[in-house]
Amino acid sequence: MSDEDLRETVERVGAGFDLGEYEIEAYLAVLRHGELTASEIADRTEIPQPRVYDTVRSLGDRGLVELRESRPMKVVAIDPEEAFADLQTSFAEMVASLEEAYTTPARETEAVSLVKSRSTILRYFGDVIDSAEFELVCSLTPGLLERFADDLEAASERGVSIDLVVAPVRNAPGPESFDYDELATTARGRRGVTTPVLAVADGQYSVYATQGAVRDDPEKYGVIFNRSALGFLVSGFFGTVIWSTANETLHESETTVDVELPRTYASIRRCVKDLQTLDGDVYATVHGRDVLSGDARTDRGRVVETKFEETEEVATLVLETDAGRVDVGGRVAAYEDVEAHEITLAREHPPRE
Repeated sequence: MSDEDLRETVERVGAGFDLGEYEIEAYLAVLRHGELTASEIADRTEIPQPRVYDTVRSLGDRGLVELRESRPMKVVAIDPEEAFADLQTSFAEMVASLEEAYTTPARETEAVSLVKSRSTILRYFGDVIDSAEFELVCSLTPGLLERFADDLEAASERGVSIDLVVAPVRNAPGPESFDYDELATTARGRRGVTTPVLAVADGQYSVYATQGAVRDDPEKYGVIFNRSALGFLVSGFFGTVIWSTANETLHESETTVDVELPRTYASIRRCVKDLQTLDGDVYATVHGRDVLSGDARTDRGRVVETKFEETEEVATLVLETDAGRVDVGGRVAAYEDVEAHEITLAREHPPRE
């Protein structure tokens, strides 16, 4: 399709679907009744009597209704499959041609991006979920849960550990009617529309937004962290504020005695919970930062101890390394030696890249 033909097709499709409020009201009224006069349309809608004739003639010009010039004039419905046949064909041709003309944009390189389009925010949610390789944390509204259920299930099927919060929980489907186990390792409910929506893949790629942003609130905004040093704020906020105050359990996986190693974690909380179910020696490689100097460091050794508070706000593991014992904490650790960014567990010896 030439550029000129493509432009004409886009214009034709746009005009075909560009119905005004009165046209929509009149069209739906005729569809429901099959045949109406202009006066009957005015009686059944909020279209002013003087505007009815112009409105139905516009529908007739688009081929959506048939006008029978009797006295009074009758407006007759046309089967939508027939009425929209040409538009369906044009639309399909248009999409195919636009796809050919489409140039895939390079992925944004900005570490932090602010977006204000609802559709863009939702696209990033899907992208974050799809990009998760080993760990995903999400806070979603019930509506977003339904929208991304298939994506979450796909992530779960490829072995991603998923912690899910749904808020407000009063509107969330109950575990008796929704298969949370198909799309989350653990799922909890939290009160309030004040709970932000977010998703973090592997502790690095994340999206954060208000609930208003996904309801098309005029003050909507979303923040994207793509491998930014600030991205840990989102996962840290999820673990310490959202997860710890999500008090209603929607799903809890059975004891994970069958955790397969090697396995990588972004969340020390999830790592320690799995460690406490494993028997025998387990070794770890930890990439993170020195708590005192802030320098990047990598520690390898045998896991000799784990600490896990019932509130899940504090989780620590201890390694026996060649240089001695090393206490490993999660993001924003203060009391441990290391702030862990990525932990990989294995049997027999510490894993190496």
